[in-house]
Formats: sequence, structure tokens, C-alpha cells
Amino acid sequence: MNLTLAHIGARPAAKDEFEALTALYLKRCSTFARCNTQAFRTEKALLDWLDRHEGRTPVVAVLLDSRGRQMSSEVFACWLGQRRDEGTQHVVFAVGPHDGWSDAARARAQLLLSLGPLTMAHTLARLVLAEQIYRASPSSPDIPITARIEHEMNRSL
Repeated sequence: MNLTLAHIGARPAAKDEFEALTALYLKRCSTFARCNTQAFRTEKALLDWLDRHEGRTPVVAVLLDSRGRQMSSEVFACWLGQRRDEGTQHVVFAVGPHDGWSDAARARAQLLLSLGPLTMAHTLARLVLAEQIYRASPSSPDIPITARIEHEMNRSL
């Protein structure tokens, strides 16, 4: 499975400390999935890119949005595991423009995901998301596969 952590805006500076940590977490996930980052100047550029990257299965677009669904780490791990088990080839997690996603972008998404009610810098949001992707990976020791995950999934559906 391919995982892309995308954002709308300029490429982060090479010495950006948040970006270095984001890259570290994504590298740790490499035994689980091929992970990369992608920056887009506009929302339209991201949506066009999603359409061009359709493979055997549709690209699953997950947009970070304050109005989206909040998940515990366990539920997020299960959600990502279900995509893998369904044969999804590519999941794109995207942090949007500063003024929020358009209705067209929200309609294109398979999931609107909220990291919570706090407002945070986009570089920090990418770092938090990368850490959660790592935590969800089978190689992470942080999330044991237990009955708690099943309980969380059943409670949240």
C-alpha cells in the first residue's frame, strides 16, 4: 500500500524541525507501506493529481478538516488496516489550504478526519498525522491488537 502525506502550500524548508520528525515517522512505516510526502500549490492541483493517480483501485482521499470525524488511535489503526485488507493501493492524507477545503474537495474525500478541536500549524498537523500513521503500522509497538480495538470500532460505527 502507498501512503502519501500531502498538503496545500509551499514545500517546507529543509531545516524545518517538524518536517524532519515527520520524515522520521514516515521512514519508520516503510516496512508497512511506501510512504511519501507531496506539496501542492492549490487545492485544484491536489484534486487533479488524485484523479491522475487512480490505479487498480481508487485513491482513498482523507482530508483533515475541523468538521471531520475524530478517532482514537486504535480506531484510526483499525480504519487504516481495513483499507489495507480491502486491497486499497493508495491512501492520501491531505492537510488543506488555510481557508479550508471547498465543497468539491470534501465531496471527493472518502473520509474527513479531524485531529480535534484545536487549531494548529499545518506542519504540526502533518507531524501528528505521521505519528498516528506510524502508531497504526504493524511494526509499531504502541498499539497492541486487542479486544479494545474491536470495542472502539464497534462503538464508533
